[in-house]
Amino acid sequence: MNWLRKFMIGRYGVDQLSIVLLVINMILSISLRFLNNRILDIFFIIIPIIVVYRMFSKNISKRYQENMRFLNVWNPLKKKINNRIQRMKSLKDYRYYKCPNCKQVFRVPRGKGKISITCPKCKFAMIKKS
Repeated sequence: MNWLRKFMIGRYGVDQLSIVLLVINMILSISLRFLNNRILDIFFIIIPIIVVYRMFSKNISKRYQENMRFLNVWNPLKKKINNRIQRMKSLKDYRYYKCPNCKQVFRVPRGKGKISITCPKCKFAMIKKS
């Protein structure tokens, strides 16, 4: 394995974009079993070539910029998905409201009856059932 380590010196290697491309390729391989589509076949071949090219590339700054552009799109999307999952997990204990003024989302504990809720951002007060 020492030869591989020496070979990879000065090369970019694997990053988040490469991993996502490989996951997309796996999904394509599963879908190709059910669909007989030539366009998907082409993507199934091109994606691993792109991943290998990126891994062995010596233009590290260019690959880093590509990965950062991908992460600028991926991280907000990932954060939004994680927030939705956490919100769904806590629906038993909390109720969520959106402020009509500033659209800030906040949570209040369930089972407290009618309570006065004050928005922490704009200080707008409203009475809601918890």
